[in-house]
Amino acid sequence: MNIEQIYTGCLAQGAYYIESNGEVAIIDPLREVQPYIDKATKQNAAIKYIFETHFHADFVSGHVTLAKKTGAPIVYGPNATPAFDAIIANDFQEFSLGAITIIALHTPGHTMESTTYLVRDENGKDHAIFSGDTLFLGDVGRPDLAQKIGKITVEDLASYLYDSLREKIMPLADDVIVYPAHGAGSACGKNMMKETIDTLGNQKKVNYALRADMTREEFIKEVTDGLLPPPSYFPENVKLNKEGYDDISDILQRGTRPLLPTEFEVIANETNAVILDVRHQDEFVKGHIPRSIFIGLNGSFAPWVGALIADIQQPILIVTPEGHEEETVTRLSRVGFDHTLGYLQGGFDAWKKASKEYDTISSVTTEKFNDDYTDELYIFDLRKESEFNSEHIRNAKNTPLDYLNDYLAEFPQRETFYVHCAGGYRSVIAASILKSRGIHNLINVEGGFKAIKETEIPVSDFVCPSSL
Repeated sequence: MNIEQIYTGCLAQGAYYIESNGEVAIIDPLREVQPYIDKATKQNAAIKYIFETHFHADFVSGHVTLAKKTGAPIVYGPNATPAFDAIIANDFQEFSLGAITIIALHTPGHTMESTTYLVRDENGKDHAIFSGDTLFLGDVGRPDLAQKIGKITVEDLASYLYDSLREKIMPLADDVIVYPAHGAGSACGKNMMKETIDTLGNQKKVNYALRADMTREEFIKEVTDGLLPPPSYFPENVKLNKEGYDDISDILQRGTRPLLPTEFEVIANETNAVILDVRHQDEFVKGHIPRSIFIGLNGSFAPWVGALIADIQQPILIVTPEGHEEETVTRLSRVGFDHTLGYLQGGFDAWKKASKEYDTISSVTTEKFNDDYTDELYIFDLRKESEFNSEHIRNAKNTPLDYLNDYLAEFPQRETFYVHCAGGYRSVIAASILKSRGIHNLINVEGGFKAIKETEIPVSDFVCPSSL
């Protein structure tokens, strides 16, 4: 038996390749499925099953395309109602794969169709669980993404999750390996560990949700407390995963169309497309197409696109580093943004050579910021609330990037203000959005809070929880 975790850091997502005696199962595949097919072919194996743990909200799975290319059936757990052909497994239904067995354990709570897949080895011993969004390392799946089904409430789903964990997962042996669908950074949970594989025994020790003496009421309170609103693109991804989508090859053909600067400009004006610049933030700051939005490939690209552009039907034109056009279109499609119209041929340099208008972002080094620093400065911190509450500049205002639209009225209309995040990535995203909306009186602090802390700003100007 061979089990491989195929982890995608940008999405904090784990897909799985399981092989036994020439037969393969894929669990929660990414949108681009050729690597799974190539891996099986290299091993002289055939893909027999495609298992889905639930209808994913944070990414578009590759299940539909993989089924078309291989003929392997898609398997969901009880309560799933896909618009395409699939095996809807019964609770405890067994599937043979070479010398091993995969058992569907219905574990509702994150969603009603959520299912954990238990693998038994050739000796009949429980070996591993693929827990989807039911059980993460250090956390469990949030129960607020499916509450619009009938009259089911968040509390109802949390109660289902309590039972699922205690009736299906916690009775398993401590040496069973846990393979979750997501790790730290995913919006599908609150406080996941940075590790991506663990034993169930260790999770019973460190995961608050698996505490043996926890009451149902305590569990519901813990799981539902402090949930931030889910990104607005989540329901659209669920719809695509449930109803189907265009083949990735069609998306790539359409999205990687090279466009000369004038043609690029005409299409942008005629279609009202968002111009998405995915270069490094340092390059964007020095020059970019006016009103373009920066979200760099070097950060959590796809989730930020989903959170900030939100509408997956939005036409997009891309400005990329040379050679990264296909990567950009692929990563956009992973979260359902399938309407890329093409890319700027020759990149931003071609735009400048064509004598087209361009814009810049005013930036200062942390040393210059330190020289200018006074309590009277307008300073906006783009980090998450938890980061801000841990430590921040004394007179800064927290305007988390995730919810920037909710804070637009907070930014001064005439006075100069400063923006920063942790390291410089998020603040440039925010600056590009603000400038696209006509707010130009901003200065970006290079290097963000990490660099600011290394300056001579007195320690007393940083606020820690004990002094809040």
